[in-house]
Amino acid sequence: MATPFTGGCVCGAIRYECSAEPVMMAQCHCRDCQKVTGGAFVPALAVPTASVKITGQPKYYETKGDSGQTVSRGFCPNCGARLFGKPQVMQQFTVIFAGSLDDPSWFRPGMDIYTSSAQPWDHMNPNLPKFPKMPQT
Repeated sequence: MATPFTGGCVCGAIRYECSAEPVMMAQCHCRDCQKVTGGAFVPALAVPTASVKITGQPKYYETKGDSGQTVSRGFCPNCGARLFGKPQVMQQFTVIFAGSLDDPSWFRPGMDIYTSSAQPWDHMNPNLPKFPKMPQT
């Protein structure tokens, strides 16, 4: 992957640039992520918040994640595209949804998390480590 990397919403009202490499790339199978995407999981990467420059005004919705802690979900108020997550449990990081990357082809998940909530029809990559919740660091 190349840094900086960029991305944004469908309509172009919100753009971001990140100057750091991800510290984590994962596929999150928690029920909150399933509901947010309408799919089986969210492919996401975590980067230091200080390395992300956002142009435009995302709107944030706060909810309780499977961890029991607050998660702020950033989306475009114009087109509705989901872009960011700011989990209270990882305050120093911004989570970027891989589908919002300008070039998502470099995304390489390193693990599946919250697999205890994975749907039975979701066939996960057997080569990735699996964690029933968030792995302990």
